[in-house]
Amino acid sequence: MIDRRKFIKSLSALGMSLPVLKSDLLAKPKKVAKGNPIILCSRGEKWGRKVLRPGWEVLRKRGSLLDAVEASANVTELDPEDTSVGYGGLPNMDGVVQLDASIMNGPDHNCGSVACIEGVKTPSSVARLVMERTDHIHLVGKGAQDFAIMHGFKIENLLTEKTRKIWVRWRENLSDKDDYFPPKSEKGSDKRTTGTINVLGVDSNGDVAGITTTSGLAWKIPGRVGDSPIIGAGLYLDNEVGAVGATGRGEEMIRSCGSFLGVELMRNGLSPQEACEEVCKRIIDINGGASKVDFNDKIVALGKNGDVGCASIREKKDDFPEIATWSKKGFKVTKGTYLIEQK
Repeated sequence: MIDRRKFIKSLSALGMSLPVLKSDLLAKPKKVAKGNPIILCSRGEKWGRKVLRPGWEVLRKRGSLLDAVEASANVTELDPEDTSVGYGGLPNMDGVVQLDASIMNGPDHNCGSVACIEGVKTPSSVARLVMERTDHIHLVGKGAQDFAIMHGFKIENLLTEKTRKIWVRWRENLSDKDDYFPPKSEKGSDKRTTGTINVLGVDSNGDVAGITTTSGLAWKIPGRVGDSPIIGAGLYLDNEVGAVGATGRGEEMIRSCGSFLGVELMRNGLSPQEACEEVCKRIIDINGGASKVDFNDKIVALGKNGDVGCASIREKKDDFPEIATWSKKGFKVTKGTYLIEQK
């Protein structure tokens, strides 16, 4: 056996050297032109215009990019008709709404997040304060709530009458062996609702920022944390490349580091659309192939140059994967792709 030091010394004596290993993950992307702001959300025609309008107004006036993505994220968080994000989000198995959110800023690569926060309608705004006003990245549960109270947020009941009734119906139909009985005229739904919103943006300076916010998986075990507040899972960005976010089954995004993977694929030359599709393929592969996949994830991406991407693992009936954007060219809905057809 020869140790490494002696091996290198022997090569030097022969006038040779070890090859320099270059990592493609550190490849420098091409510079892009500035002055083309754009904001994207993971919703399509139905919600996209409403969500993006306030964020685009900020960008149009050359305001703060963080203000823009936060303003658009807040639209859904404050909407009681949206049962997957913020106020009116579907609760955990005990009927308590627990919210998750993260935010990331490109210029300083800073980030902040909250998980399992209760009683605060706009968790993305709390996540921004974690990023800007603490030396931490992640606050959870009561600690996150106390931090929100410290900064003037009101603690309110996030369960609307609509979502309370949905939860009661689920609980009454959960088992025919417990003591809860639904009205004879009602049948429960076995649909497990997931839902999240990603808001990604590039400003006139070419800087990148993003938010992911959610109420998480309906009827989850109290304390469950999905991908949305996990940097690199439900949200990741790099100011030289762009941003990626995800909705759907969070556990799969966590164990694939899906958003980080998407950004690195873009860094290495893939378009945002190609990167979204490759992340979906990776998740399918680590689960043993398409026949083993009975869940869905949707990946969305925004390149620093304004290119976009959207792909989902499965086709969903009456819910084709799509995204909405607003730029100098106006409001636009872009159809995505899917890898597994609905049976």
